[in-house]
Amino acid sequence: MRELLLIRHGQASFHAEDYDRLSPLGVQQSSLLGAWLAECGQKPDLVAMGPRARHRQTALPCLEAAGVVASPITLPGLDEVDHLELLARLRPDLAAPGALRAAMTQESDPYRSFQQLFVDAIGRWTSGEHDADYSRPWNRFRSDVLDALNQLSESSANTLWAFTSGGPITVMVAALLQVPETKTFDLSWSLVNTGVTKLRLGSRSTSLVTYNTWPHLERTRDEQLVTLR
Repeated sequence: MRELLLIRHGQASFHAEDYDRLSPLGVQQSSLLGAWLAECGQKPDLVAMGPRARHRQTALPCLEAAGVVASPITLPGLDEVDHLELLARLRPDLAAPGALRAAMTQESDPYRSFQQLFVDAIGRWTSGEHDADYSRPWNRFRSDVLDALNQLSESSANTLWAFTSGGPITVMVAALLQVPETKTFDLSWSLVNTGVTKLRLGSRSTSLVTYNTWPHLERTRDEQLVTLR
């Protein structure tokens, strides 16, 4: 059976000016995943990743720990949503550089406050009622993600690893499960950093095998390694 592992990036730098880089914990999560995959005997025939720095910074330590020598291909369809644009369209006061970070520092619970903002921003974007406001409307984002899945499915590789983000993973899974489009991101809120989603690539169809698993973190018995952002 042909198999595709969708790997969410490691913990990014939530409190930093540049979110798009892994924290030291994110690098550790990535290495732990690679070591676990090596123990399972996993070796990819093809490695793909999104264009973000956090995708590459997850892929490289994971591959090194797994003992895999590979040159990952970059697929634009594995890119994440532009959360800064989505938030700025919902709240224009957050459009200036550093405005979001400054606003979150004023909150008693920055993670919870950001999550609610993001949920509202996603809802506005996926409604389809404001497409002209966005450089990459929801329907185009979804189409790009599914095109990337198609490209991976049509490759000749038997085992594929794809390093990406929560958005593309949930779009693919929602499409396979026929979840209503406006409910797609309901699947994303529980995604763990470096969590693994496994798809089976059949000759006629693609199916979901497992969703959002993290045995490489669970076996450490260190709850601090399990993060959502």
